[in-house]
Formats: sequence, C-alpha cells, structure tokens
Amino acid sequence: MRVQDRIFWILLRRLWPSWSNVLVIVKPETVIAWHRAGFRLFWRLHSCSKSIGRPRINAQLRSLIQRMVNENSTWGAPRIHGELLKLGFDISERTVSRYLRRLFPRDKARKQWATFLQNHREIIAAMDFFTVPTLTFRILYCFFVMEHGRRRILHFNVTQHPTSFWIVQQLREALPDSCPYRYMILDRDGKFGQEVTDFLSDGGVFPKQISAACPWQNGVAERWISSCRRELLDHVLVLNEAHLRRLIRDYISYYHADRIHHSLEKDTPAGRAVSKPEESARLLSFPRLGGLHHRYDWQQAA
Repeated sequence: MRVQDRIFWILLRRLWPSWSNVLVIVKPETVIAWHRAGFRLFWRLHSCSKSIGRPRINAQLRSLIQRMVNENSTWGAPRIHGELLKLGFDISERTVSRYLRRLFPRDKARKQWATFLQNHREIIAAMDFFTVPTLTFRILYCFFVMEHGRRRILHFNVTQHPTSFWIVQQLREALPDSCPYRYMILDRDGKFGQEVTDFLSDGGVFPKQISAACPWQNGVAERWISSCRRELLDHVLVLNEAHLRRLIRDYISYYHADRIHHSLEKDTPAGRAVSKPEESARLLSFPRLGGLHHRYDWQQAA
C-alpha cells in the first residue's frame, strides 16, 4: 500500500470512525435476531397443529360431576374421582379437581367457612396477637382471647417477649375449668406452638388453625384489632407496657358496655338497655377514652 493511501485511510478512520459499517449489508446481530424470530414462528406453528393439554371431558361427565357435588355437599375431588372410577370413567383426579375449581370458585369455601362460624358461634373462641410500637420504638405484643357469640374479650395481656409457655399461662386465665367453648380459632404463627395446641386439646377445646395467608378466616379477631387501632391506638403514643395495658383495659370496658355492634343488632356485648326520655329529660354525653368517644343517655328530672 502506498504511503498516500495509508495516510488517506488513517485520516478517514479519524474523521469517520464507523465508516466500515456501511460496507456490511447485514450485521451479525440482525442475522441472529432473524433466526430467533424464525425459530419462535416455527414452534408456534408446530404447536398450533396439535391440541394443547389434556382432552376436554365430555358433557355427560361434566353433568355427572355437577350432580355429585349438588347431592353431596361435603364431597371433594378424591371422593368424586373414586365414584367415577367405579362407574367406569377413565379420568384423573387432577382433572376432577380443576373442573371443580371452575365449577365452584373459591367463594364456595368462604360460604362454607361462614356457615361453620354462624352455626357454631356460641361455642367458638378466637385468639390472636397484634403489635404496638412505643414512644421509644420498642415493640409490644398484645395478646387477647375473645368469644364469637357476643364478641366479648375474655382475656388480654401485654408482653415484650411472647413465648408458647407465656401463651399457655394466658389461656389458663382466660378459659375456666368448665369451658363452654369447643373450638379455638388461631393462625399459623410460630408462637402458637405444640404446647399451646396440646393445652387446648387437653382441655376439650379443638384448635382450629386457619389456612395460610387467609386472615379473613379469623375475621372476628381481625376486626377487633382494626377497631382497637382505629378507635384508640392511632390517636395516642404508648409509653410502656403498663401504659398500653391501661389503655387496652379502658378500651375493653368501653367496647363491652358502650360501643354499638352491627353484628349484635345494634347492641353492646354486655347488653345495653334502651332508655326512653321523659318530657323534661335532658340529653347528656359521657366522655369515654379521654374524650375520643362518648356515650349518650337521658338525665331524668329529679
């Protein structure tokens, strides 16, 4: 190569560094992208030529499954699958389970659980924890046990270090020897260990653990936690365990005697009599929880 040509290419490279790209008709990246697109198209066409998944069950079998479910409300997929096998149908249990989920969505599970709670609420109790931060950013655990029938709080306490043995002691104080409750609803928290469930079982109370990530199954306890936070704890700064214990005790007193409940037909857990005014009666308001809430009653004439 002549010196003039070499100088020309050096100057061209400095003035136009990407000059060599115009000499390439198709870049390697473009070829690879074309190949990947063609590969995807090939398998898309290849897959569409065949039926995807298991073959659909026929209308007769679907009708039979629906009939079995309607006539036997407690049967699940394994029981129905066994009956179908005995009738000569070649079908897998998983197919039956999937069809049941399409036929009866998860609302059915909610209705079954709600029916259980409604039919047994007089003998059901529930327990749970909720956390409260203090002014110095310590975390306190508030434990409570409540009944479903009248929404009464049977027992509560506060601690900074909850353990299974501490919970067992709280249950001894909450549940008398002649305990009227037969079911105790609790979540799958690690604090409710084997010691807790064994203590309940020995006392004739069946521990009913809710499903994972389903707090609605312990909705009565969760609703009380929400009410306690919304109506009290969101408005105060907790100093220590003694302060929180006093606040919760005052709230439970208000909750039992004064607070109206929709689920109790606008009554209180302890029962609140209807007061009818006389002609000269004057309406009075009585502050509760430091004036956060009030109770109203008539002052009869002397």
